[in-house]
Amino acid sequence: MQSNTGTAPSGVGLKLLLVWGFVGIPLLWGLWKTVQSSLPLFQ
Repeated sequence: MQSNTGTAPSGVGLKLLLVWGFVGIPLLWGLWKTVQSSLPLFQ
């Protein structure tokens, strides 16, 4: 029986980082643009 130490293979971390970047960067950009465009409503 193998012991599972909870570590992922080295390529998985890089793929996960790329996927989060692919999703997260446009999401953050859209959120920032929304905040910028809504600021005049509160002034």
